[in-house]
Amino acid sequence: MRSAKEMGIKTVAIYSEADRLSPHVLYADQAVCLGPPPSSQSYLLADKIIQVCLEMEVDAIHPGYGFLSENASFSKKVTEAGLIFIGPSPESIEVMGSKLAAKQAVAQYDIPLVPGTEEAISDIAAAKTKAAEIGYPILIKASAGGGGKGMRIVEQEGDFEEQMQRAVSEAQSAFGDGAVFIEKYITSPRHIEIQILGDQHGSILHLFERECSIQRRHQKVIEEAPSAVVSPEMRKAMGEAAVGVAKACDYYGAGTVEFIVDEKLNFYFLEMNTRLQVEHPVTEMITGKDLVKEQIRIAQGEKLSFTQEDLQIQGHAIEVRVYAEDPKNNFLPDIGKLQTYRRPQGPGVRVDDGFEEGMDIPIYYDPMIAKLITYAESRQQAIDRMIRAIDEYQITGIETTLGFCRFALQHEAFVSGNFDTKFVDNYFSPAVLSPTLTDEEEELLAALAVEFFDKNKKATHSLASTAASKNQAGNWKNRLR
Repeated sequence: MRSAKEMGIKTVAIYSEADRLSPHVLYADQAVCLGPPPSSQSYLLADKIIQVCLEMEVDAIHPGYGFLSENASFSKKVTEAGLIFIGPSPESIEVMGSKLAAKQAVAQYDIPLVPGTEEAISDIAAAKTKAAEIGYPILIKASAGGGGKGMRIVEQEGDFEEQMQRAVSEAQSAFGDGAVFIEKYITSPRHIEIQILGDQHGSILHLFERECSIQRRHQKVIEEAPSAVVSPEMRKAMGEAAVGVAKACDYYGAGTVEFIVDEKLNFYFLEMNTRLQVEHPVTEMITGKDLVKEQIRIAQGEKLSFTQEDLQIQGHAIEVRVYAEDPKNNFLPDIGKLQTYRRPQGPGVRVDDGFEEGMDIPIYYDPMIAKLITYAESRQQAIDRMIRAIDEYQITGIETTLGFCRFALQHEAFVSGNFDTKFVDNYFSPAVLSPTLTDEEEELLAALAVEFFDKNKKATHSLASTAASKNQAGNWKNRLR
């Protein structure tokens, strides 16, 4: 909305009853309530959203990065209603929305793929044979999946059938599509993705990489750009591969091509997100490009105003996701009222959030309440700035992931760049968030305790003496009577 305002474009916010006090509702020029809090009764009502647009004489819809943002049917309905969908074509969304279809589409561009099946598994016996060929451990994945749902790691053949049934059931429940496939499980993977932009005139370019390996439950918590381990040669190769993926589905708009990288820094195509990513601010910081403005210009039919050669990496950016979760309790969501909510400020600090002090965290949606981004000339300076910003961020009333993020940023594995998606498993335990005292601190506290005890003892003795004196005086007066 801020980007649109700078472009002279008025905005209409849609919201559920749970979000009636949200900042985006108050910031927009106009706002319309869609319905009750459950997304199935509000944010997922495609026909109602389009009807609101027609009634408000809206020209275009920006789908954000949740709910209907990667829904090909919604994109098609928007276009058929005579509106502009600020995103790729329905065909691109549909191809890349299926991991199997995406694999088949990119095969002609010689893009590295993780060894695995090229089609959905239906015959368990044949699937077991293929798994044996690939070699355990293997990964069973939902074709329509995302966010770690419908995904199962199988360490040995004896577990295959049970894990497959679970994956199919979970995929059917989460996505309405039980199709699954198998691929080699890379045991120490990094998650590195490439931001791409394409216009409707055939130009496609990339805006470098983002490192997204600090995760819990297969979902990102810390992202940075650029990656600490990607060399200029690797960056060029990954960028060209990402552009090839985009060409494979005639892509236009902003999108992200995700790669999995092994311990030898070999990279393999994972999937494509046909929308703006949560972590897009770190790319904006190091390139100086407003990706939302670029999305809008592309949707208006404009050509990209810059070339691949025009883009350069400037400085370093880090983003931490501030989730309403309790890291000490297996990162379970934590709901409640934001009793205190004070954002950090200062040079190189950006906060993208959706809440204000006094608001309630609803149970209906993703528990992310903010994205905290820092930018500096070097990676270490960006880390230092992030730690300062985390210390300034005041949130009470709920548990958040800020403490975990502070721990991760200071850990030797992160500082050195030698980490992967198993960072939480390898290094984190709730105990690390419980403050431990040095010997000097313990001695100081002991000394303070002794001093407090002595003062308290003297004060108690003084009060007792005063009380006794008063009691004697009272007795003397009683005797005179």
